[in-house]
Formats: sequence, structure tokens, C-alpha cells
Amino acid sequence: MRISYSAYDTYRNCPLKYKFQNIDQLKVPKSKEAVFGSTLHETMKFIHTPGILSPTLDQAMEHFSNSWNPAVFDSPDEERAAFSQGVKIIQDYFEKNNPADFNIVNLESRFQIEIGRDDDKHIISGIIDRIDRTKDGFEIIDYKTTKKMPTQEKVDNDIQLSVYLKAFLSNYPKEIENLDKIKVSLYFLKHGVKLSATRTLEQLKQSEQLFLDTIKLIESSEFEPTMSPLCDWCGYQNRCPMWKHKFKELRHIDTDEVNSAISEYIDLKSAMNITKDRLGKLQENILNYMDQEGVERVFGPQGVIAKTLRKTYKYDEKKLREVLEPLNHWEDILKIDGIALRNILGVLPFSARKEIEKAKVVDKETKSLSVKKK
Repeated sequence: MRISYSAYDTYRNCPLKYKFQNIDQLKVPKSKEAVFGSTLHETMKFIHTPGILSPTLDQAMEHFSNSWNPAVFDSPDEERAAFSQGVKIIQDYFEKNNPADFNIVNLESRFQIEIGRDDDKHIISGIIDRIDRTKDGFEIIDYKTTKKMPTQEKVDNDIQLSVYLKAFLSNYPKEIENLDKIKVSLYFLKHGVKLSATRTLEQLKQSEQLFLDTIKLIESSEFEPTMSPLCDWCGYQNRCPMWKHKFKELRHIDTDEVNSAISEYIDLKSAMNITKDRLGKLQENILNYMDQEGVERVFGPQGVIAKTLRKTYKYDEKKLREVLEPLNHWEDILKIDGIALRNILGVLPFSARKEIEKAKVVDKETKSLSVKKK
């Protein structure tokens, strides 16, 4: 399988979006946030492209302006605000960085690296924004245009940076002897802050294993939708069972009856004198409709009803004991208690945590409805 970090990240956030995007190859327009980020990345490449003289701030501004696409924004006010923000980012960058001071090795370098065993090979591909030669070694830099900055701990364990370092070492294999002198960095352009870290060989092995584990999940063809704040920026809402009921023009049957059921269900759910028998009947009608239409949420005039699947897990005691007893942690759990187990997971080796995850099995699952009133 060929996979990129972007595809890996998409699957971890929402398997169904991964399917739409990478298997079904359904095209959606780029979001305004993505276009904004791409324009800044292009400008950063222009700023650092080696030449006799480095570009000036005015030249960088001109390049940014020529690359700008106002058509993706919803209103002139929004477009002006975004453009002003881009201008400020470039000005701040020049205040903190002199392009002539950097020894650029490569910009937007494409890579392909193999992972896995000889009988089960896969390829990770991608693009590294920038590689610098430093006084002590090298620095791998990835630009970010996100609003929120992560903690240093997250940067210390960022999978994308680990993959980029593996790609760098595939071209410079001798540098593995100087691993502690190779920095991996995320530069947050909106904040003008760069967070850096290094990697160990063990971390590189773990990042490869995470990709292999994810590839196995992808090959199992289980592509369930995952609700998160990222849904607000997803271009596949009209196809997703969590959202498509909202797009009324896609409905293929008369929905007057179910709309009535949705409205009445929401009213009864919020009423103090709720009638349980009627609520159960409405829930049955709505769940049957959801199954018939293949949707996970329904949208009515008064709010949204979502199907929830509650799972409870139990652990195979024998398998769990085989993992924990050699590590002297079995006595920490007098019974297989999920809370007690979580308290010690953080101190266990990576391999042990993986084995414990395999010991988890579904105990039972129940369906119910949740209501979000407008």
C-alpha cells in the first residue's frame, strides 16, 4: 500500500473520510483554510529559494499578493481579513528571520520510503517543506498555519516529524550516527514560534509500527465515521451518514412522517412529563428510518437526533495477566478495573500497551438517541 502522513492522519481522525478521499477518490473543493495555508507555503518557498540575493520583504509581499485567490472566501470582509493576516505573518517572519542566514539543503523535497517486512512492504510518500544544514548537523522544518499551538510534549512525539526524519535518513544514511544533532521542527506561522525536538531510534521504530498498524486497519475495510470538531470543515458531509440527512435534496422517499416523529421526539425528550412508552415507539420509528436510509443523524426543524452505539469492554484476564505479571504490575490490579488499568498504562512499555489493547473485547453494546436542540 502507498500511504502519506496526510492519509494516515485522515484515517486516524475519521476512517470514512479516508475512504471517500483515498479509495473512492471523490473530489471536493479546497477549503479556504487550505488555500490560505497553500499560499503561505508557496511564499515561504519563494523566500528561501537559494539565489545570489535573498528576496526582500517587498518581493515576498508581491509574491504573496500575486498568488492570492479571493474567490474562495465567503465575503469581501472575510477576504480582506485573511489577506491582512497573511501580510502580517510575512512581516513578522522577516522581523524574526533573515533568509540569508540559513543554509538551505532542500525545499519541498518529495520522498518515498519503504516500511514493513520483505513479504509485506508498504510505501510512505510525502513532501518535506524545508531542510537546513546547521552548525552542528541538520534541521527538518514543517510550516503550520493552524490557530492552536500544541504542547512541547506533542512535538516531542509528533508522528509526522518522525516520518520526515526517516525520509531524510534514507537519503543521508550516515547521519543516523549523529541522530542527536538532527532537529525536527514545527514552525507555527500565525504565532511566529518554532518548536523543535530530536528523535531516538526507538521513536522512529514506533512511528513505523503505528503506520503498519493503521494500514492493517485500512485493509480490514472498516470505515466508520468519527464525529469531531473537524466535521465543520469536511467537504463530504452530504455523503456522510452523520450529516447527509441535513441535505434534504438527497432524500429519496417521503419524509413527512419521519420529520413529524423527529419533532415530536425532541419535544417529548425535553418535557418533564415525558411518556416513556411513546418515546420508545418514536425512537423505534426513527432508528428504523436511520437504518433504512443509512444515516447516523437526522435533522428536523427543532434540532438534530444522533444514533449512538454504546460499547462496554472487558479484558481477558488470562491475557492481561500474561502481560502485567512479568512487569510486576499484576498485583496493582486486584480485579480487572478499567480505571486502575488506565492509571498504570502511562508507565508501561510501548509493546505492553499494544498487547493490552489486543486483550480488549466488546462486552455489550446498546443503541440510543441523543438530542441537540436548536
